[in-house]
Amino acid sequence: MSSVEDLVAAIEAGELVVLPTDTVYGLACAPEREAVEALSALKGRPPGQPLALVVASLDRLLELIPELRGRSEAVARRLLPGPYTLVFPNVARRYGWLTGIRPETIGVRVPACDGPGREVLERVGAVVATSANRHGDPDPRALGDVPAEIRAGVAAVLDGGELPGVPSTVLDLTGEEPRVLREGAVPAKEALARVGGQASA
Repeated sequence: MSSVEDLVAAIEAGELVVLPTDTVYGLACAPEREAVEALSALKGRPPGQPLALVVASLDRLLELIPELRGRSEAVARRLLPGPYTLVFPNVARRYGWLTGIRPETIGVRVPACDGPGREVLERVGAVVATSANRHGDPDPRALGDVPAEIRAGVAAVLDGGELPGVPSTVLDLTGEEPRVLREGAVPAKEALARVGGQASA
């Protein structure tokens, strides 16, 4: 089994890893185009599907996407860290290789995880991550749920024990009203109540 040091070295070298989060096991890599393309190929993701930028902290997120300061930041501080993926306006069209067919938007996560998964994130600052399964298959709660072909295709695998096993709730905050794109770890009604009326324009 790999160590935190192994995962950090692999991510920094542009390789793929399996990383525990606050929801499910993630297939992750550095937020660089070639690594992201390899990640999508290994998972079998259809072209044009967006991926989330996963960062260690909200402050780090604002360093990477400073345009989120202001209204988007206010919403983010209500929900993050936590089991959410938030889709915000991407006015500077950053990380175009993550955004799929909507380059004007970007999905971000700041997971509320602890232990070795958090240590890796704090060390590398940011990754791109999606659930460590083949596209359309069940989300991996335990390391044993990660398919053999995924494990064989990564450079390092970190064991974080059994996780909740339910993916993040995805909220689109790019319009006048927030929309739930995927109900996950947080019920849709609760997620919308926490956002309140402060969706980004």
